Amino acid sequence: MTIGRVIEGRNTAIVTCDVGASVGEAIALLAEKRIGALPVLENGAVAGIFSERDVIYGLKRQGPGLLDCRVGEVMTKPAVTAQPDMQVLSALSLMTRRRIRHLPVVQDGQLIGFVSIGDLVKHRIDRIESEAEALRTYIQTA
Repeated sequence: MTIGRVIEGRNTAIVTCDVGASVGEAIALLAEKRIGALPVLENGAVAGIFSERDVIYGLKRQGPGLLDCRVGEVMTKPAVTAQPDMQVLSALSLMTRRRIRHLPVVQDGQLIGFVSIGDLVKHRIDRIESEAEALRTYIQTA
């Protein structure tokens, strides 16, 4: 199964921010949308990821002054991205190796999706449960 299939049919807009947004604005967006990270765009392309971790590390370094900084100064960059044809297991492996929890999905330089490790784990569990049920049904009817 590919990442493209996982994001297929999603009809919610991807929450993003611009590199020029203030950290305070980005934090407000994270809180309002109840999300842990968002892709940061520069001229329409993914420039980085801004996450709760960036807030924690930035507060340790800069204190409350962090809120007035630009997201582009504190985001994690460059963003590790995936193509829609990437296999889910490959994406999970990449996320585990790189110790990241969010992955922008990019095609032809444009952001087309955003997945979390939780999205991919849920997808794998659903798929395994479906296969187990199919095997149980097959065994019972054989």
